[in-house]
Amino acid sequence: MTPRRDTGAGAEAELPEYAGHYLLESRLGAGGMGVVHLARSTSGLKLAVKVVHAEFAKDAEFRSRFRQEVGAARRVSGAFTAPVVDADPDAERPWMATLFIPGPTLSEEVKRNGPMPPEKLRRLMAGLAEALRDIHRVGVVHRDLKPSNVLLAEDGPKVIDFGISRPKDSELRTETGKLIGTPPFMAPEQFRRPREVGPAADIFALGSVLVHAATGRGPFDSDSPYIVAYQVVHDEPELAGVPANLAPLVLSCLAKEPEDRPTPDELMRELRSVAASYDTQMFVPSRPVADDGPKTPGAPAVEPVPAGPLSVESPKPSRRRRRGKVFLAGAAVALLAGGGFAGLRLTDGTSTAAPRATPSRTATFAPWATKPAPQDSGALPRCTYVSGRLLCAQRGLVSALDADDGRVLWRHALAADDSPGRAPVVEAGLVQIVTRSGTRALALDPATGATRWQRDVSGYASVSPAGGTLLLTAPGGEVTAVDGASGKDLWSKRIEGQKLPVFASFRGDRLAYAASVSSDGTRTRVTAIDPTTGALRWEAKLPGALTPVGREGEDLVLLKGGGDYGETAAVVRYSPQTRESLKVPLDVALSQARATVAGDKVYLLGYDGSLAAVDLGAGAQVWSLQTSVSRGSDLAADGARVYFSAADGRLLSVDARAGRLLGQTTLRIGSRSDEVAAALPPPQVVDGRVYAGAPDGTVFAVAEDGTAGR
Repeated sequence: MTPRRDTGAGAEAELPEYAGHYLLESRLGAGGMGVVHLARSTSGLKLAVKVVHAEFAKDAEFRSRFRQEVGAARRVSGAFTAPVVDADPDAERPWMATLFIPGPTLSEEVKRNGPMPPEKLRRLMAGLAEALRDIHRVGVVHRDLKPSNVLLAEDGPKVIDFGISRPKDSELRTETGKLIGTPPFMAPEQFRRPREVGPAADIFALGSVLVHAATGRGPFDSDSPYIVAYQVVHDEPELAGVPANLAPLVLSCLAKEPEDRPTPDELMRELRSVAASYDTQMFVPSRPVADDGPKTPGAPAVEPVPAGPLSVESPKPSRRRRRGKVFLAGAAVALLAGGGFAGLRLTDGTSTAAPRATPSRTATFAPWATKPAPQDSGALPRCTYVSGRLLCAQRGLVSALDADDGRVLWRHALAADDSPGRAPVVEAGLVQIVTRSGTRALALDPATGATRWQRDVSGYASVSPAGGTLLLTAPGGEVTAVDGASGKDLWSKRIEGQKLPVFASFRGDRLAYAASVSSDGTRTRVTAIDPTTGALRWEAKLPGALTPVGREGEDLVLLKGGGDYGETAAVVRYSPQTRESLKVPLDVALSQARATVAGDKVYLLGYDGSLAAVDLGAGAQVWSLQTSVSRGSDLAADGARVYFSAADGRLLSVDARAGRLLGQTTLRIGSRSDEVAAALPPPQVVDGRVYAGAPDGTVFAVAEDGTAGR
């Protein structure tokens, strides 16, 4: 359908049918700059599309500001905002499409239901503090935080509308005499010296937003914006109605001078300081401090770091004196989406992430967190669980950790810029590592970390671990198998029908699979080989562009589409014995989907955070959930729960049967907040435990204490 070409500023000009190729279904709201529509992509994904008013589309300065809004929204993590899906600031009517997040704005919620109760206020404050920390870390100042720009999503508040935000490195300057913002939620400096507005202005706005949420009005209230502006600059805020335990912290946010206001990190620290005074049923029990137990001789000790919001321990509240006043906060710990894990109980079933430990080992387990690197490198650890220990690879380091308490057992140093591209693989009794650059493969002794063999693999197009071997594919298509135990060549040949094979293999399966898609994307040739001999086991030509993702019994499970072949539209199960296949369409196609297979269930996570479950036995999709986690990790699942990590270090748990979010841990972003891992490793699931690595260099473990999901 051809979109209408709308001109003018009247109401009839605000109803285009399409923005780009997104169908606009209904109007969600309007502001001074444009109209926000509920829209759908071609695959059916729900979006919120902001279309600029026609009159502003002709304004070159406005287009620059809109382009800046798009850039700012893209820079901020999707954990606390509506992720940008697409945009065209140069269109006749500029537009931006973000993920549609169901839920009212804070303004709508307060108008409909009145002031928030104290427990919701605490969670709102913590969620917004985390959001501002994330926004400020990427160099963006929002400058218009207000109740209508806060969405109350299921997993916590989301900050939206970066229409007047400004990156710190922006060349776009505020014009002299022109005020930008909404007076009841503007900081004094926005009236006095708008050219110097920084992150502290957002903290002032947070304080005003909390007062509105607690009372239904602002701390400075008048029908006249001029009087409000005077009050903001000169008068003390009105905090009547704000809970007494939150009022001191809100007051500190509303300090007249920017330097007197707390930072987001300070806000969160003060909120944590009195955690024990409030509801802690969503927390994991306190983790024990790991001792200096036996370690490999010569390996320096690393003390496990505190588990932060995973623990109910209450650190002594910090006090910060500013201009003769004491910075005190009497607020509760609040968690994004209702809290961190209360541990993670796993039921019997086949884990796709790790072998299962004996139940007796879980009885004395308690949560822990450790940074394996001697110095804080801020490098994401990628870990594999094997026989009571975690083998972790990160930039410049491979380490082994005791899975019970997080003690570092040994370290193997790599070059400072040597970064493994995937978690270690244990094959033939050795720890196999391949650097991300694809230049080196090495095998380490799992007991000591000593090098058993290493090999230069820089001349190969791909390196794939499979069934005790490494399969090296040369640029010409020839495949060489390397014995994982000795590092010696086993065989070398071309795989018929596979021009440049990249192999997939799955735990408990002794075969390796290569899948090549035809140039027109209409069919896929799947070849299964024995990696130790190179012998062909079976071959199939299947319709569509397919990617192997796992096994269900003797059958191979594949995704139709995804990756370089567009959106994933279906899950396919192929039986080599009967040569029959079953295709289960998804209700809504997923972009860049990741998947894991657990029994006859397949769980898929899209780039935008859409999570879906497919029952191969029933031949149908059974549930879907919008998690709002963009760029999530590979998945892990057992019979009861699905686990994955976010790029900001959170570990999330979802009910595998009902598709309901159960909990998530706190953020662990680290100092390199401007770096996002291209691919996140899956959590490791072992009886009663879940292990994960975070971008701040932490490896942590959580366990079930019987209170999760309450």
